[in-house]
Amino acid sequence: MIPRTAPAGPAEALAAALTAEYAAIWAYGVIGVRLAEAARTAARAAEAAHRSRRDALILQLSSGGGQVPADRAGYALPYPVTDRASALKLAVEVEERTAGFWRAALPHTTGTDRNRALAALTDCALRATRWRRTAGVTPLTVPFPGRPV
Repeated sequence: MIPRTAPAGPAEALAAALTAEYAAIWAYGVIGVRLAEAARTAARAAEAAHRSRRDALILQLSSGGGQVPADRAGYALPYPVTDRASALKLAVEVEERTAGFWRAALPHTTGTDRNRALAALTDCALRATRWRRTAGVTPLTVPFPGRPV
């Protein structure tokens, strides 16, 4: 879910992005089992990228004395993931939603934090585009990644 309220500052914005990374990691576990071959490899790579961002955020927030939100045991999916098509649809949605949290962090961050948020937004947008291509969805790109539709 794209954040509905503005974070109070950089630590809150990054903590919100961390919650999105947690959810993305969980979702890729569901996505990967419904995919085969190259798509499954791409799902593993996407999960690894989200794990890397999660780990970096946890270190950053904890070393800065910020609040590190806890991960949940599970997350509600927006629909059942029963086959390749629904797995690819969810992969696109996961990347779009995660991009929304990173986009929301941009106005609340500066310097290195803003560069990291922009890099994360860009990574999510690129993965969403690749998933759309794999799923045969057009258009492949959206005009403003992470922006609520």
